[in-house]
Amino acid sequence: MPFTANAGFHADPRMIERAEGMYYYAADGRQILDSCAGLYTHAAGHCHPDIVAAVEEQLRTLDYAMAFQFGHPGAFELAEKVAELTPDNLNKVFFTNSGSEAVETSLKIALAYHAARGENQRTRFVGREKGYHGVNFGGLSVGGIARNKNGFGAGLPHVHHMRNAYLPESRFSKGQPEAGMEFADDLEQIVQTYGGDTIAACIVEPIAGSAGIFVPPQGYLQRLREICDAHGILLIFDEVICGFGRTGKAFGAHSFGVTPDIITMAKALTNGTIPMGAVACDIALYDAIAAGKDDRTIELFHGYTYSGHPVACAAGIAALKVYQDEKLFERANTMAGKFCELVFGLNDLNIIRDIRSYGMLAGIDLEPGDKPGDRGYELMQACFDEGLVLRTSGDTFVLAPAFIAEEDQLEEMISIIRKSLSKWAA
Repeated sequence: MPFTANAGFHADPRMIERAEGMYYYAADGRQILDSCAGLYTHAAGHCHPDIVAAVEEQLRTLDYAMAFQFGHPGAFELAEKVAELTPDNLNKVFFTNSGSEAVETSLKIALAYHAARGENQRTRFVGREKGYHGVNFGGLSVGGIARNKNGFGAGLPHVHHMRNAYLPESRFSKGQPEAGMEFADDLEQIVQTYGGDTIAACIVEPIAGSAGIFVPPQGYLQRLREICDAHGILLIFDEVICGFGRTGKAFGAHSFGVTPDIITMAKALTNGTIPMGAVACDIALYDAIAAGKDDRTIELFHGYTYSGHPVACAAGIAALKVYQDEKLFERANTMAGKFCELVFGLNDLNIIRDIRSYGMLAGIDLEPGDKPGDRGYELMQACFDEGLVLRTSGDTFVLAPAFIAEEDQLEEMISIIRKSLSKWAA
């Protein structure tokens, strides 16, 4: 089982048999509130009838179409709808099957772009401490979470990391911390050490999600954009978690007012119904890669068997329509204030070490016990017993409810967490 303590699970299984709206239903029939929208996937809640119907209909008409040298209308329709949401000229879309594959694709596109412009020496990538960019070797390499890398070798060569942009004095900040913009100058230091003309791209999450919701300091992303522009480095935003309304707008790029050259996405792209990821890149990158090639030459030697899968495309088209028709991005933006207020209500507990929140995302650190990670694991188990699915990583837990959440459901989440923490908290 992925990212699971298998022995512990088999000793005390947490089995889920069905889902609807804001709730899972356990094998014993109990209703379990979902505090993380699947895994940041279900912005519109579980088993939305419009998305289910679209998938069912697609399976009756076209279950698969080979994407190598052939196409189908759904892929082009979904690409157009994604391009309507992405900022500025990020209008060329490449479909993958996951966020991990989207990151691999973005790195390849960056290399292909520089090679097409005669800059084959640009082979370095810059990531960030605590960054999560999936589990394939490219993503592991640019990612900055040590335990994900341990045991899997050195990864890609020529990868460098900036520090996590977070200061101790920023603890319990609501929204963007005021201090810490200077962390962006880590990129300039890497440029000065290795040469800007050797760096292909810098990849960051607008908000570092899997590490525990680290919100960028004011001016930080803008400064990264300035440094990249000054040295011809591509800026990649990994928006697998932030994308599709989680920050209150379509993408984190919109919320923070910074346009990257490439955006990766997945999860809520199909409302989690069918696995799918995508990469959106600036049209200038596409044009450079395609320039001078005739109509029988493959421009980018890359792809997946299930790229642009018809059923996934149907789910994506339906999901984006649901988001629009039900105004879920706007709802997320409206609910964010109340969500933040409820989450920060936990700061009276002495077991809480830090709280960070932005949009419909929150990360809460616990004071560790004798063995790091044990309290987080026990909290996850206790919450499940009390009727809540909780996403924990080490001694940090994350809240990312679906945008359809009602205020009383958000209150119930916090109430269950508070009760489950009572064994440690004063």
